[in-house]
Amino acid sequence: MQLAKKNQMKLSVIIPVYNEERTLLEVVSKVKKVSLDKEIIIVNDGSTDRTAEIIETIKKHEKNPHIKILQHEKNLGKGAAVRTGLNNATGDIVLIQDADLEYEPADYKKLIEPIINKGASVVYGTRIFSLSKKDMHTLHYFGNKILTLITNLLYGCKISDMETCYKIFKKDVLKGITLRSSGFEFEPEITAKLLKNGYKIYEVPIVFKPRTFDEGKKITWRDGVKAVYYLIKYRFVD
Repeated sequence: MQLAKKNQMKLSVIIPVYNEERTLLEVVSKVKKVSLDKEIIIVNDGSTDRTAEIIETIKKHEKNPHIKILQHEKNLGKGAAVRTGLNNATGDIVLIQDADLEYEPADYKKLIEPIINKGASVVYGTRIFSLSKKDMHTLHYFGNKILTLITNLLYGCKISDMETCYKIFKKDVLKGITLRSSGFEFEPEITAKLLKNGYKIYEVPIVFKPRTFDEGKKITWRDGVKAVYYLIKYRFVD
């Protein structure tokens, strides 16, 4: 895919990490292989497994100044980890990357292409072509459908996948937007506030390989209930 050279923009990849000892090294390796001008910001959100040890290995063997490693002393939640990453991001474009293997960094170039070449400010990687009941936990499948429908009804938009991890945006779109969420409610909060500020969400199909709870899936039905609450809340208040 050709990206316009005249508009070279630096990408900040924020990787919030909580107890991902099985997948972190492979995810970081995949992100590093993407041939883009980028920085990688790893935020260890108070992990209690071997994640911190693995991060120390990355620090020891990686002399690349474009890899930043940040630590939370205790687990604060995905939203808090993303906010820490945002506070340390120096790129023109920000991309959120989970530390599991559900999402494929090889999709980065097509995800940022609408920003580079088409004037988009916000891009979501939609899993709609990868999602199916047979591949995904039924609760997650229908939960995602319901949350996306509620988003569309409340905010007058037409998106297909509100809960996707792959949220990409120009960093300057966050000027004037205050993010407060600490947990998984980060997803509905940033979506609501981007839409309320008049930003159109451009969607790009991505590869998605869902994992099970046994494999480390953390989001539950409680997070879905919270998401509904925050979608309604942020429709009317900040």
